[in-house]
Amino acid sequence: MMAKRIPTILPDLSFEEALEITKIHSVAGILPNEVPIITTRPFRAPHHTVSSVSLVGGGKVPKPGEISLAHFGVLFLDELPEFNKTTLEVMRGPLEDRTVTISRVNATLTYPSKFMLIASMNPCPCGYYGSSEKECTCSEQAITRYMSKISGPLLDRIDIHIEVTPVKYQKLDSEEKVETSEEIRKRVNKARKLQFDRYKKYNIYSNAELTPSLIEKYCKLDKKGKQLLKTSFEKLGLSARAHGRILKVARTIADLDGKENINVKHLAEAIQYRSLDRKYWKNN
Repeated sequence: MMAKRIPTILPDLSFEEALEITKIHSVAGILPNEVPIITTRPFRAPHHTVSSVSLVGGGKVPKPGEISLAHFGVLFLDELPEFNKTTLEVMRGPLEDRTVTISRVNATLTYPSKFMLIASMNPCPCGYYGSSEKECTCSEQAITRYMSKISGPLLDRIDIHIEVTPVKYQKLDSEEKVETSEEIRKRVNKARKLQFDRYKKYNIYSNAELTPSLIEKYCKLDKKGKQLLKTSFEKLGLSARAHGRILKVARTIADLDGKENINVKHLAEAIQYRSLDRKYWKNN
């Protein structure tokens, strides 16, 4: 439910983004005749039986796969460990490079793949490992085997790891007023405009596209921030890739907060989103 609602709070499509999405769907042969241009961000949710070719693209006549059809939108993989491990591993390159190259005897084609990957999974086969509500019935071997289907390098490419606890009935039945998607989207659009104006001379749209040199320029930390990141880096055993991703997430949190510089609280929140894999994958 949460994943399907993500597109409702994503920033509005620019005309250039809409054109790129439309071109990809046209090449794939799935653009409806009555739709001259796609004006909403794609949401793709392939089944866990999807093949590597369907996911990244290919075939005798190379066509875009799900990761390109989700360009500038969302690719949702539900029950991540149920996907073939080899299929998941082929996403590592596109997640890093934001493009996918398909080579065949007759041609080599490159498709864009700037998508937001959202994945969900249970912590074990029965779903209750670590729960305070119900006892887990899985053996240690079963849990390890289940978790090991997701590799460390793939996890490292996912910016935010969130543990979602079961919702209580009282919360579902509450009449408390909550922030609507439209209200959230206004804040997101405001932050996206900040990023677009900041990076327009580099021809990129968002913090997610920052290169190492641009991270160094636009994600500067004060003395307290540097010390916090150093301590977290050593304590959590973070990789160089995670270091850059934490800074980009912190930059986004600061933009949503309307701050020009990354403060310690922005950095602390970004670091917090990198700790879940150390809880469940520490022995794998």
